[in-house]
Amino acid sequence: MWLGLDIGTGGTRALLVDERGKIRAGHTAPHEDMRMERPLWAEQRPQDWWDAAVKAIRGVLAGAKISGREVRGVGLSGQMHGLVILDKDDQVIRPSLIWCDQRSQAQVEYINRTVGGAKVLNYTANPVLTGFTLPKLLWVRDNEPENYARVRKMLLPKDYVRFKLTGEYATEVSDASGTALFDVVHREWSSQMIEALALDASILPKCHESAEETGAISSSIAGLTGLAPGTPVVGGGGDQAASAVGNGIVELGVISCTLGTSGVVFAHMDQVTYDPLGRVHTFCHAVPGKWHVMGVTQSAGLSLRWFREQFGAMEAWYAGRTAEDPYDLIIREAEKIPPGSDGLIFLPYLMGERTPHLDAHARGMWFGLTAAHTRGHMIRSILEGVAFSLRDSLEIFKELQIPVAQIRASGGGSRSAAWRRIQADIYGKQLVTLQESEGSAFGAALLAGVGGKIYSSVEESARQAIHLRDQVAPQPANSRIYDRVYQVYQGLYPAVREFAHRLAELDTETVE
Repeated sequence: MWLGLDIGTGGTRALLVDERGKIRAGHTAPHEDMRMERPLWAEQRPQDWWDAAVKAIRGVLAGAKISGREVRGVGLSGQMHGLVILDKDDQVIRPSLIWCDQRSQAQVEYINRTVGGAKVLNYTANPVLTGFTLPKLLWVRDNEPENYARVRKMLLPKDYVRFKLTGEYATEVSDASGTALFDVVHREWSSQMIEALALDASILPKCHESAEETGAISSSIAGLTGLAPGTPVVGGGGDQAASAVGNGIVELGVISCTLGTSGVVFAHMDQVTYDPLGRVHTFCHAVPGKWHVMGVTQSAGLSLRWFREQFGAMEAWYAGRTAEDPYDLIIREAEKIPPGSDGLIFLPYLMGERTPHLDAHARGMWFGLTAAHTRGHMIRSILEGVAFSLRDSLEIFKELQIPVAQIRASGGGSRSAAWRRIQADIYGKQLVTLQESEGSAFGAALLAGVGGKIYSSVEESARQAIHLRDQVAPQPANSRIYDRVYQVYQGLYPAVREFAHRLAELDTETVE
């Protein structure tokens, strides 16, 4: 039995997978809500991740009715880019600035001035962005010098949980790729970035390939979690790389589209290719010696969650009395609206945006609103707007000559048949779902199986454990409508970018 543990934004998911790739049990322990004390800020407490991880592990063992001695290995996955800093006593210094925190624009500009934007791209295969870990670290240096002076180790979210499980400071290549401190081409920490910014390399953890053993469950933690002491823990992967393994995105032509809190379009690469404009990310894959390219929209499922929390009180009330999912009730309203939402377009830039704008100050908006539009139009336009934002990545893949033969849908948004239909029509591609849609936790468990030699390679694990469930083919009439709407969508943010930045300046003045 193999355990996959995914430290997400909303909760930690533990999954037990047997030698045949079948899921035996799963358990999720929720996290506290992220703290958003100011516009563009987002923080979580690492201790909350650890508490949830313990609950999830104990819960999945109980659910499967097995002893921890039957777990032969553990794989970790988790939200990327978060900054966890520890002091000399291994205590967390401050709450983690997580992946969607956008406060570090000044530090991004400093890095580009000090190192040079072209050199950053050359050293790391990516531009530096506010979402990445390095500018967050420099934000602490610039704004909380007393905290920065205490830093002795920097970890990523899943790697903090690894440290608690094993006592080891370690990470792996896919997650390290999102720090802006990693040489993606050579799969090692970038000495050029470290030296140019006068950083202390000793704060960085040792970096492994994703299926390599990085430590073992310590005796002190075994009693707390129920796992056996000495159980090996492999590198695992950042959430997107691990999810790609769990979705079988380990060969050319098959890509994934994940609709979680954020949205990601992900493609496997045998050789390094990166966008000279830096609109998509090129990272090391969890497949040894391979890479991947991905485009990211910050607020995919988050956009629908925002709508539910602000305007879905009725659905929440009704769901509480009928056991229905409030999201199903909300999306049901959107199904009554025709493709294109009768000319209403939503930009899902509620937390800034990455692909293709690389703009922390991007703002969301509805455009085309008239008195004829209803709440249903607004909901459908959110579903369509998120899919349009992910199509932006597909268009860049086309420019980079990355083949796209099939798209595999995953994440919470993939559970909605209506949203899958919208995606297939907007992408103009066949959209496939899998029998197991667990994504990151499933991929982490498969990586543990590769590390434990039950599979000879990551590719073999995908062939044996991953099976297709159903598919949605695009409807040509709908795709033609969406092609026309997409042309308008593409032009909207460039037209209002200046105003978004002026609003951001007003926010800064108000805070000061």
